[in-house]
Amino acid sequence: MGNLPHRQSAYYVALLAAGHFLSDFYVTFLPGLLPVIIEKLGLSLTLSGLLVMVYSFTSNIVQPICGYYIDKSGYTWLILLTIPVSAIFICLSGLAASPMILFAFITLSGLASSLFHPLGSALLGKVSSEQNKGLAMAVFIGGGNFGVAAAPAIVIFFLMRYGADNLLWLSVPGLLLTLAYYFAGLHRIRLMPATTAATTQPGAAWYRSGRLLALNIAMGLRAWPQAALPNFLPVWLAQQGHSPTLAGSLLTIFLFGGALGSVGGGYVGDKLGRKSCIMGSLALCLPAMYLFLTSAELSPLTWAALFVSGAALQATLPSSIVWAQDLLPSNAAMASGMMLGLSFGLGGVGAAVTGALADVIGLKQALLWTIAPVTLAIILTYLIPTAPTATFTGQKNNTSRLESLS
Repeated sequence: MGNLPHRQSAYYVALLAAGHFLSDFYVTFLPGLLPVIIEKLGLSLTLSGLLVMVYSFTSNIVQPICGYYIDKSGYTWLILLTIPVSAIFICLSGLAASPMILFAFITLSGLASSLFHPLGSALLGKVSSEQNKGLAMAVFIGGGNFGVAAAPAIVIFFLMRYGADNLLWLSVPGLLLTLAYYFAGLHRIRLMPATTAATTQPGAAWYRSGRLLALNIAMGLRAWPQAALPNFLPVWLAQQGHSPTLAGSLLTIFLFGGALGSVGGGYVGDKLGRKSCIMGSLALCLPAMYLFLTSAELSPLTWAALFVSGAALQATLPSSIVWAQDLLPSNAAMASGMMLGLSFGLGGVGAAVTGALADVIGLKQALLWTIAPVTLAIILTYLIPTAPTATFTGQKNNTSRLESLS
């Protein structure tokens, strides 16, 4: 079958990007909800930390497993469950009557998010054209980044205005978008069976693909400062006597930069190649991070450096996902889960190392050391051979990648 009509393809991409916005919007509820939950249930800081860890594990680390299941089963109808389950159960978390019920709600919401990411990105590969796949992926990733940036302010405002008892109203957008998915027929788009892909485009299993594993490690190293900076930035600014409001503003600048950087990175990846885009973005990140972390005072240049840092770190993501899908064509959902979930989970481990290091050498010096994994990511990416079949211009004659609607 040939490519989908441009207008229909663009509509599908927009729907999936909106889904990524809401999925990441709901998955970022917990920080805003946590103070309310702690006060209501009397949670200790230790139990609160365990809650965050469980939510991070279910919403990130298990994404490759969910992707593997999607590749094997081809159950695209699950897209109709992902956003509603995530939305309803994270909203119900504010109403949980006990820690056990709270952990159950958090787990279900996190698992739904883990299922959406590889499934949504795999569907995106079917509805976007080969020539613009990087740009389509960038729009998809950008949607998620804007959802992350918007969630804290919206959740805190809603809680202050309406209270936790009315949180379920925030699940309505997720339900409405799911209806749009149903009427558009997204759940009927068939993913290429793994057996068919293996016969037409042979490739090593994921655990035998040195290039894929190296790319995942490189993206995990890149995710290290991306996790450490937003988590420790408010603490670092508080140590310098700055207000929480300023910390929130700087955090928004970093996240907004990431959202725009993801869109630009997808376009650059289509034009210059995945590998060049990743290396160039990370190389741009190095001086920007150093300038921000070593500035004696906050200035317009400092704010710009933080914006560029967020943009450059996130600009690598669309190219890494498309590159991973090219390296593992028979398991595109799993490859996406590795780039979207596992790499961020690895980045979270790195952020924990930064926290431990900060207790020894101070937070500023510990954050400066996050430049080192970015440097290692550049070197590792450079050493990854480019697959001869994975060209950034696309395989124009490979029309079988788009499956018909049943």
